Amino acid sequence: MAESSQRKTYFVIQSFSRERGGLRMDSPVQAQSEASALRQAERLSERKPGVIAFSRTGNPTTGEFDEPVVIASYGRVPGNEEGLPF
Repeated sequence: MAESSQRKTYFVIQSFSRERGGLRMDSPVQAQSEASALRQAERLSERKPGVIAFSRTGNPTTGEFDEPVVIASYGRVPGNEEGLPF
């Protein structure tokens, strides 16, 4: 089987909660599709100070993944210039 056929895209929602001195990352949640990730992120943004939805494509067998791609960002999200906290 060709390596490219092993590639898979994951959609993830990362929310943040307030804590003394700033924000902390909550446990990430995986979504089934980009549309689902967008809906979940928007709903979470109503009660969380920061939420980011992103995708990441790669080969889970080898552990080689492309850089994450931001789909949506709401509120305060600590991170680098691309808006990612990792």
